[in-house]
Amino acid sequence: MERDIHEDCGVAMVRLLKPLGYYQQKYGTWMYGLNKLYLMMEKEHNRGQEGAGLASVKLNTEPGNEYMFRERAEGSNAITEIFGAAHKQIRQALEENGINEPNDYAELPFAGELYMGHLRYSTTGKSGIKYVHPFLRRNNWRAKNLCLCGNYNMTNVDEVFEHLTAQGQCPRIYSDSYIMLEFMGHRLDREVERNFVNAQQLALEGEKITKYIDEHVLMENVLKTTMDRFDGGYVVSGITGSGEMFAMRDPHGIRPAFYYYDEEVVVLASERPVLQTTFDLEYDDIKELPAGAALIVRSNGETAVKQILPSEDNYACSFERIYFSRGSDQSIYKERKKLGEQLTPQVLKTVDYDISHTVFSYIPNTAEVAYYGLLDGFKRYMNEQKIQKIESLGHIPTHEELQSILDDYVRSEKVAWKDIKLRTFITEGNARNDLVSHVYDITYGSVEPYQDNLVIIDDSIVRGTTLKESILHILDRLHPKKIVIVSSAPQIRYPDYYGIDMPRLEEFCAFRATIELLKDKRMYDVIQRVYNDCKAELKKDKTEMKNCVRDIYAPFSVDDINHKIVEMLRPNGMTTPIEIVFQSMEGLHSAIPEHQGDWYFTGHYPTPGGTKLCNQAFVNYVENVYQYEEKI
Repeated sequence: MERDIHEDCGVAMVRLLKPLGYYQQKYGTWMYGLNKLYLMMEKEHNRGQEGAGLASVKLNTEPGNEYMFRERAEGSNAITEIFGAAHKQIRQALEENGINEPNDYAELPFAGELYMGHLRYSTTGKSGIKYVHPFLRRNNWRAKNLCLCGNYNMTNVDEVFEHLTAQGQCPRIYSDSYIMLEFMGHRLDREVERNFVNAQQLALEGEKITKYIDEHVLMENVLKTTMDRFDGGYVVSGITGSGEMFAMRDPHGIRPAFYYYDEEVVVLASERPVLQTTFDLEYDDIKELPAGAALIVRSNGETAVKQILPSEDNYACSFERIYFSRGSDQSIYKERKKLGEQLTPQVLKTVDYDISHTVFSYIPNTAEVAYYGLLDGFKRYMNEQKIQKIESLGHIPTHEELQSILDDYVRSEKVAWKDIKLRTFITEGNARNDLVSHVYDITYGSVEPYQDNLVIIDDSIVRGTTLKESILHILDRLHPKKIVIVSSAPQIRYPDYYGIDMPRLEEFCAFRATIELLKDKRMYDVIQRVYNDCKAELKKDKTEMKNCVRDIYAPFSVDDINHKIVEMLRPNGMTTPIEIVFQSMEGLHSAIPEHQGDWYFTGHYPTPGGTKLCNQAFVNYVENVYQYEEKI
């Protein structure tokens, strides 16, 4: 129900392994690669709607001709804008030559063999075209040109910044993307210079030196001397002016990446279904990029997966599976259904096993698959009840008896509809709140007033803002006997620092509820002790730190916090009973066994940087929010 939680980014890459004329002859267009990149980015639009960019590299150009092209745009229509701009440049070049189709692609913009696309969701609050990927570092040496994009968030930008300045560099912008570009660009320069020396030793001159460098640059050397300094969750992708292409995944596999290659193309995307649909592939055709490894395509098209950093414990992000990734992935679909199905026993208790007077529905659309799983669980339960009733009759049932038993069914309805999108130009508090309360509408008559329980499943409950300001208020108009809000994810208690926009503790309704419980019980000493402990931890080397914020939750059970969440989120004047059901940690890992990244729920961060920032987040909360609230 949180529509403003952002996941960092989506990446897409295409490397054509044949000349452009090959695709013209086989597929009817030399723009095969550009068109496929467009489809991939549209299929990943869910991962970024604040901006988009594309880049292309043309191989084997003569000096004096452009070989790297880039377009970037902001806004939800950015994909359309960047591809429109690319096609406009192509049309203009064709018109200048007085032709409709090119015979020679040398001077045609975006007529390249390497394509890279990026979709952006900001997780830092920084906006503007200069923050839209891909980032480009120019140089007159073809192999030193670097274009970089990625799905990442780094927790130790300060440390890498200090390392760069200690080398004498002076980065123009303080952000993980620009610092990574400059750091990696610096190492790429050294790799090119290594090959330059080798070329001179071979007595090569002029363009033969350039050719030698282009053919001998090893991106694995650049990555090995760069990425070992970064702490975070990432898929870093790049292309160089000499035709090298790479995509590297972090050692814990936090952020996802999938690839496929054959004799015609090498492709990579943030999600498997993107490749399946765009290239008409089977599930097993596509491989997941291993943790700590890089997919590297040399300028000659040679393709390999190389282990750059040792893989660490599996912390592949579980929230990706619950919320962000496309539910059309066959594994994710099964996982989300199981998340819903596993909640059947808990939900049964909340409605006092009265299924005949319970209506099931879901909000928002991302919760639909978990909803189907919950229905499956209840259908199985109902079937068992029917079997027991038939067996208990002790005789062959009559038609009427069978009809009476079989008429029991699980009642599912489309209860809520997303009606409008709130426009932020309305800023006055009361007017804005009134609009928010009407974002959803309901199906009147879908619930029997004062008799039916209403069970609504969501993929996750993060801030609880939409529940309080819109959902509960609008559902109450149906006058249900009870409202049960079900989350297919456990309570989200801790910030994320690896690419999802959840960096502050005070945003989470579970954290706020816990603080209120501590206040209710006058356990202020717990808050002060955790604050002191966090400050003490921040004085240590980050590799030795422990997450002291976890101690805040220790005095209370999940149910204690649930009851407080309900109390805090209940709209003024609403009297309908409300219960909240959260997924258990055991249920999470049972449904999603291959993705052990659960720091949102447990506070067990995969890297030292995450632990450090969580401790700092609590210190910031106490100093900037808690103390202020206590004063007023």
